[in-house]
Amino acid sequence: MTAQSIATAAYIVAFLLFIMSLAGLSKHESSRLGVVYGIAGMVIALAATVGVATKDAEAVAVVLLVVAVLIGGAVGLWRARIVEMTGMPELIALLHSFVGLAAVLVGWNGYYETEGGHGDVTAKGALVIGNYAGLQDQLDDANTLLHIHHAEVFIGIFIGGVTFTGSIVANLKLSARIKSAPLMLPGKNVINLGALAAFAALTIWFVAAPNFGLLVAVTVLALALGWHLVASIGGGDMPVVVSMLNSYSGWAAAASGFLLDNDLLIVTGALVGSSGAYLSYIMCQAMNRSFISVIAGGFGIEAAPGTETDYGEHREISAEDTAELLKDASSVIITPGYGMAVAQAQYPVADLTRRLRERGVDVRFGIHPVAGRLPGHMNVLLAEAKVPYDIVLEMDEVNDDFADTSVVLVIGANDTVNPAAAEDPTSPIAGMPVLRVWEAQHVVVFKRSMAAGYAGVQNPLFFRDNSQMLFGDAKARVEDILRAL
Repeated sequence: MTAQSIATAAYIVAFLLFIMSLAGLSKHESSRLGVVYGIAGMVIALAATVGVATKDAEAVAVVLLVVAVLIGGAVGLWRARIVEMTGMPELIALLHSFVGLAAVLVGWNGYYETEGGHGDVTAKGALVIGNYAGLQDQLDDANTLLHIHHAEVFIGIFIGGVTFTGSIVANLKLSARIKSAPLMLPGKNVINLGALAAFAALTIWFVAAPNFGLLVAVTVLALALGWHLVASIGGGDMPVVVSMLNSYSGWAAAASGFLLDNDLLIVTGALVGSSGAYLSYIMCQAMNRSFISVIAGGFGIEAAPGTETDYGEHREISAEDTAELLKDASSVIITPGYGMAVAQAQYPVADLTRRLRERGVDVRFGIHPVAGRLPGHMNVLLAEAKVPYDIVLEMDEVNDDFADTSVVLVIGANDTVNPAAAEDPTSPIAGMPVLRVWEAQHVVVFKRSMAAGYAGVQNPLFFRDNSQMLFGDAKARVEDILRAL
């Protein structure tokens, strides 16, 4: 049994473990096991790859490879230990950028190995040509393989470049280092379409006559397009962007797999790319967005930013009065958002849930598909606080129940409960399905101030007759309610 055959068998096992990991992560109850499957698969994949790579390598190359793995692993463990749940979306965006950068470097390396110092005949092509012993039709086959390799290099660099800068911009927006408002360059869509057309033309040119200048051109084009695609998207749509970048990173990894002749990287990249695209499609449906416009970076500015409207005066409520509302309530729905994550209020919220249920109050949670800044963000927080899974419901499961609900507690949510999405066709979030909390008898909104949400859209919910504002840190306010109870 050769080292390559052992590696192939290990790759099959790793791929199966990755599939089992995705299946496990699809449910709360099996998510921990899903993570274990993913870790096991990655350990096996790394061990097999390193084993094959070092089989005939010099000692210094083996040492460098092991050192690189150890440094990367140490950095990953360090970041995983210190990151807060509120910082997870931007960390994931940053990790996507690494995959994109790796794809660019692998593409350049593929060009160097085949073209550097060898004129117009690549190393791969020379090997194939030598094996075909000079027959013209077989030489044509060798040239065809050479052209396919050139296309692999060019496309891999393009996908990687778009993923790299797009992920960097997403990270900067999510971490509030740059404004979340969409970039509105004149002729934005023309720029995007022009960049894609230029890429297609450059690819044909490079396959016919590969040269260093074209490789530089496509790299610059991809980096600029990735930056523009994500910069043109508004903050309220960033959860979809993170999911789409996840898909891009998968296709970038698959492209690298072709260049490296690594079957596991091809299959795993395709798995990540397709699952990320499907998740993005589901989220687009949840937000009433066009899937095609996501890929093109064309959504986020369909409507002009809304102007400030005078909705009247808001009303405030105290924690003690909120406790009185809850005492008399027969049913309560809690709709959490990013503000709950920032305040780390999930634990007192879980305590409040238990206290109310002990009093016979029907308590449930309504989770919007893009609550927080990452799919499943709120679900993870509530599971961490031991909130029972069966009372954590998705938007479609709970939306029709608000009309029969005594009290709704909106804890740190804003855009996902904004009635303007359903009632104002000029709103930037018009058409986005939201939690219809305003249909309940009483709505208590936990917020630090009257500021707009991440999408920068004013929320008329705050001024409704049945809505009252409970200002301050969400964790402290919930603890005040618990004491009052």
